[in-house]
Amino acid sequence: MRGAVAACLALCAVMSALAQENGDLDRIPQAVQDEPVAPPPDATAHGKYFLEDDFVLSSARGALTVPSPSPSSSDWANRLSFDAFDQWSLGGDLTLTYSDRLSVTEADGIAFPSEAVRNNLREAYLSWEPLAQTYLEVGRINLKNGIALGFNPTDFFKTRTAVAQASADPSALREDRLGTLMLRAQTIWDGGSLTFAFAPRIHTPRAITGPLPNAMDPGFDQTNTADRFLLALNFEIEELSPQLLFYHESGRTKFGFNISHPIGQSVIAYAEWAGGVQSNLIAQAIDFGKATGTLPAAAPFLPPATAARAFQNDLAIGASWTSAEKVTLNLEYHYHQAGFGQNDWRNWLDIGTADPSAAPELWYVRGFASDQQQPMTRHQVFLRADWQDAFIPNLELSAISFVNFYDGSGLSQLSASYYLSDRWTVGGYVGGTFGGRHSEWGSLPSDTSAIFQLVRYF
Repeated sequence: MRGAVAACLALCAVMSALAQENGDLDRIPQAVQDEPVAPPPDATAHGKYFLEDDFVLSSARGALTVPSPSPSSSDWANRLSFDAFDQWSLGGDLTLTYSDRLSVTEADGIAFPSEAVRNNLREAYLSWEPLAQTYLEVGRINLKNGIALGFNPTDFFKTRTAVAQASADPSALREDRLGTLMLRAQTIWDGGSLTFAFAPRIHTPRAITGPLPNAMDPGFDQTNTADRFLLALNFEIEELSPQLLFYHESGRTKFGFNISHPIGQSVIAYAEWAGGVQSNLIAQAIDFGKATGTLPAAAPFLPPATAARAFQNDLAIGASWTSAEKVTLNLEYHYHQAGFGQNDWRNWLDIGTADPSAAPELWYVRGFASDQQQPMTRHQVFLRADWQDAFIPNLELSAISFVNFYDGSGLSQLSASYYLSDRWTVGGYVGGTFGGRHSEWGSLPSDTSAIFQLVRYF
């Protein structure tokens, strides 16, 4: 309760400060603006290619309240990646888009090459413009929806798409993830757009745990395991930018809504909602574990939960403030009705402490939430700060933090990037979890980490 009160006070204080500042509306990041997907850029432009090296040092907690069934990970790692993005004109209003990352990781306990080498085919699709401002696309596409930064209820294609990277910022995770094999059609007009997407089922779902697939495996057993449909309508009403969404997957339908509105010259307020009939997070995890063979068919629901389906709401509401000094602050409140309430957290901790043999299933629920990119907890606060040209030109500083509304525990990460030249960037990340042993984030095995990053562009 103290954590919830503190978070509420912080929310009120920051929102009050935001309302008193003035700046330039054009500095508001595109991530918080709900704009239609832009037409394909000039395909004659050169793509983006770079090498990235991330050296990681990390530390783990000692005695955990609920013992982790997974072996301790290496306290160091080095990941070298080659990243490529490009587009080519094929003539006849046809464009090919390609985005890929090939990585080699070195760390204690990682077998080479079966575990060390990994290729992530993020996007590979064809675009055709049969009519002006009307586009047909087919292939692997990273389809993103939502205007919030920390949690996107309407980002229906985010599940099971995360790839390893240095940043814990959800905005970065959204851009650098696996796309979904789909057909997308879009038409754009003055003041709006209409998008339809169909992603077919082409594979049975892969288990969350177990051996890794072949290094070049495209991962369609993560992104295309059910027939999915999406219809999205964007339009403009004065200074509002609403979006309506309809999503259907395996007999389950969800509705979504996004809206943003400027307040003065420096603040944009926004809200994102999605809702539909489904089971809670615990039931979803146990059902998926049984379906993929990870959990036995007779496994109980741990922590105890009802298997009944009900209408569940997801909400992200927040505001962005930008100053003339290129400082941007985002503050959001997240509500995930299917997530853990206070009693669920108490049961998770109590059962794991009293019965260590139940730990694998308890941790499986948390692993499932991470794999689906769902919040674990029902209520949380998200804060993001970004400062471009901080102190000196070409230096960017950023910070993010998630805070559990119930116990005040959280995850934070600070980052710095300095652009040495058009070819070289050097950066670093320092982050960790905080909170007591009986809290959401304080019960995790990971404690702190530091990452040194060097990027060479071509």
